[in-house]
Amino acid sequence: MGKEVVQRRFVVRGRVQGVFYRASTEEKAAELGLAGWVRNRTDGSVEVVAAGPADLLSELEEWLHVGPRHARVDSVTTWDEEVSERGPGFRVTR
Repeated sequence: MGKEVVQRRFVVRGRVQGVFYRASTEEKAAELGLAGWVRNRTDGSVEVVAAGPADLLSELEEWLHVGPRHARVDSVTTWDEEVSERGPGFRVTR
């Protein structure tokens, strides 16, 4: 029996644009086998929507608090939402 799929939205604030945050997030989410997307927001933050087992989403969230080498993460706001993303695949979007 498979694990239940849940979906979470994350908004990451700090120095997270222009430091490969989206590409690194795409790589990490793909490594975890999650579905969803990541994009820059006009306010300078990065938005992530990811769907998969709760334990893997928690692992992604831990990573989002750190990000890639040149990022500085000030905060990560997280909330659960109805599942709309279905695997496979995680992508950078505009």
